[in-house]
Amino acid sequence: MTLRQVIEQEIRERGPIPFSRYMELCLYHPELGYYSRHAEQFGKAGDFYTSSDVHAVFGRLLARQFEEIWQLLGSPERIEVLEVGPGRGLFAQDALDWSEKKFPHFFRALCYSLAENSPALRQRLQSTLRRHFASGKASLAPISATPSETGKSTLWTGDAWKGSTGKNAPGELDTYEGTTGKGTTSVVAKGPSFGRALAPGVRCEPVIIFANEFFDALPVEVVSSQGALRISAEKGHFVETWAPLSSKEMDFLDRYSVHPEGDERIEVPLIAQQSMTRIASCMERGILVAIDYGYTRQEQLAGRHRGTLTAFRQHSVSANPYEAPGEQDITAHVNFTALAAAAEQTAVYVHPLLTQSQFLMGIGEANQFADAFEECRLPQERAKIALQLKHLVTPSGMGESFHVLLAAKGVDAKDLAGLSGLSFASRP
Repeated sequence: MTLRQVIEQEIRERGPIPFSRYMELCLYHPELGYYSRHAEQFGKAGDFYTSSDVHAVFGRLLARQFEEIWQLLGSPERIEVLEVGPGRGLFAQDALDWSEKKFPHFFRALCYSLAENSPALRQRLQSTLRRHFASGKASLAPISATPSETGKSTLWTGDAWKGSTGKNAPGELDTYEGTTGKGTTSVVAKGPSFGRALAPGVRCEPVIIFANEFFDALPVEVVSSQGALRISAEKGHFVETWAPLSSKEMDFLDRYSVHPEGDERIEVPLIAQQSMTRIASCMERGILVAIDYGYTRQEQLAGRHRGTLTAFRQHSVSANPYEAPGEQDITAHVNFTALAAAAEQTAVYVHPLLTQSQFLMGIGEANQFADAFEECRLPQERAKIALQLKHLVTPSGMGESFHVLLAAKGVDAKDLAGLSGLSFASRP
């Protein structure tokens, strides 16, 4: 059975499904979803690049920042780095190898855990990080599936909820309200959950939570002036229909976004916001670093970032998410205003947003990006790496389109501002 047939069968049994459910099945169906298949989704041979695909300097710079955070937290005997959405593990490999080489005291204290739901990618992580798994330095964070439903009837039940609701860590889909193909219902469905890798007895140890291009791939609702998008199927084709907005969708638009005008479409990332709450709740003391492409509500009010849903396949961009279910990536720009608010609800301090360019330039300024050029032996090697570095930090590359949300708990805001990665944030 193809994924398209799986989705059509669910529509026949349950009625029109929310777009978030369609997106979840496309990306995270346990066997047929985009991130569940044994395919090369990343890099030159895949469909898109991440910062770690560009050059190892991205992981090296973050390792330098992690070591600085460790010092800020008092150089504890143990500290956990919890990476959500680790993909193939290239970033973790670069960060661990560089920490071992350059920051031995930090490396000794480090416990690196990886929150990944896809069985295929969990297997890939164990291969990529074989040496660090064998030494006990790296481990997979525990994951458990705990579906629950409530209301007059159940919309999404059974094995469908045993897959991932997030790219590499779980989200939580809140109550649906409104009219579906089966009548009016209210349902709460929860995806799998992950925990910190450290044993309960050492949970008081500080943590650095890292999420790179994680939130952009969490399922979103899509709304317009007609209501909330639902997906139906007719004669082998997916058909768009509309249902009344739920109270949670309306509240999200009022607080963190804008109401769509005319034929405009707006993404409502309820799962991303709830995932941020759950991730931030893992911190008793520590710092969260989330890097992604996205926007603030002020930018939306200015008319930008409206309708950002995009599909990627073999480095080609498409606006049609129905073209190849399970064979193309589907993403939406991140609403950083909503993410910051979700983190703050867990008593976490959120530093003002900054660009990836500001963040990386701040970290690399002290040693003139020696982390990138240390292994160069020939001028042409330096020239190649200079171009790769330029892609990470300049506006024409990832530098200005990607942003960094940095949040802390149990850390004084003045001390936090002293991190090298934030040194460019305060400059005019």
